[in-house]
Amino acid sequence: MAEDLKEIYEKKLNLDEIEVEGKLVFVRVDYNVPLDDNGSITDDTRIVGSLPTVRYLLEHKARIILASHLGRPKDKPTLALSLKPVAIRLGELLGQEIIFTNDCIGEEVAATKKKVQPGQIILLENLRFHSGETKNNEQFIAELAAGIDIFVNDAFGTSHRDQSSMTGIPRHVPVSVTGFLVKREIDHFLDLMSAPQKPFVAILGGAKVSDKIKIIQKLLERVDTILIGGGMAYTFLKALKYEVGNSLVEPERLDVAQGLMDEAKDLGIEFLLPVDNVVAKKTDDEVKTSIVRNENIPSSWMALDIGPETVRLYSDKIRKAKTVFWNGPMGVFEKEQFQGGTLAIAKAVAECKGKSVVGGGDSVAAINMFGLEKKITHLSTGGGASLEFIQGILLPGITVLSDRT
Repeated sequence: MAEDLKEIYEKKLNLDEIEVEGKLVFVRVDYNVPLDDNGSITDDTRIVGSLPTVRYLLEHKARIILASHLGRPKDKPTLALSLKPVAIRLGELLGQEIIFTNDCIGEEVAATKKKVQPGQIILLENLRFHSGETKNNEQFIAELAAGIDIFVNDAFGTSHRDQSSMTGIPRHVPVSVTGFLVKREIDHFLDLMSAPQKPFVAILGGAKVSDKIKIIQKLLERVDTILIGGGMAYTFLKALKYEVGNSLVEPERLDVAQGLMDEAKDLGIEFLLPVDNVVAKKTDDEVKTSIVRNENIPSSWMALDIGPETVRLYSDKIRKAKTVFWNGPMGVFEKEQFQGGTLAIAKAVAECKGKSVVGGGDSVAAINMFGLEKKITHLSTGGGASLEFIQGILLPGITVLSDRT
């Protein structure tokens, strides 16, 4: 990462550098948690991740307002995407009542703001129930910011979004700072891109090469080895003239894929692709699967996970690494019969003795599924934000915050 970008992030004011007692503090959190069909939270990792910041504010007698989005409610109230279950779970974790408002702006919210006492917490209803959140509406921003003394960004997962609650409020309040979760994310990613210990291994999965072109280009400046999995691997294999059957391929990206492999070769960087694959005719449950090498993928079948030989090859590289970054599943992780590769890579990353950073929903889910989270140096809360950070793109939700004077 260029030194000027590093300097921009490191000079941002942090929560523990300011006085918060008695202040009305607006904390943008990321409570975009998964819910089941009954509206119950299935994974409270993001809520737990906010607790250090929330507890610090409680201990220092701040008056606290928490705000988040949840899902994609299309700018209108949607009962299934209410944050009320989050308020209940947060209350359980903290052992105190959470004041929940039925909206994020309006008369009820304004009145509740005025009444909140030090040590109390308000959780606003889903920000995206209003179009003003995603459209940077000035009136919406002004209502959110009304009466606020301090803004805290503790939502790394949305820090790459230029939206009202991320970048609008800081322009309307006296001081804006990073929360402990965001500070931790910044520190780990700066370390990852500024001073990684060698060998540095990057593992990239997911569906499309087009989603990862820029991140691969940036990583080629830093890593020693890149391991490719997921659907995007088959665009690379197709570029190498393999017949990949009905596997996912982006024909318009074949030249790009070849160019990335050529660049890696010129730089002396290992660029590894699957050597065997779990294949099937479709992704349905109970479908017949087979394990084949690249040259033997049947014409009417599709590759949906990396095979056991690839797992052994990749795991050996990962275990020997001093730094590992992983983003993206190795196969169609949603289906049990195609989870094996992703789960095996999760184990290998956990067994690595070096620094490990994992970002992206499915990658983090694999770590959590095996109960390996305590063996990972850093589980990032932001998939898209982490990728933009590594690319050297300034995250608007962070750059807008106050600088240390």
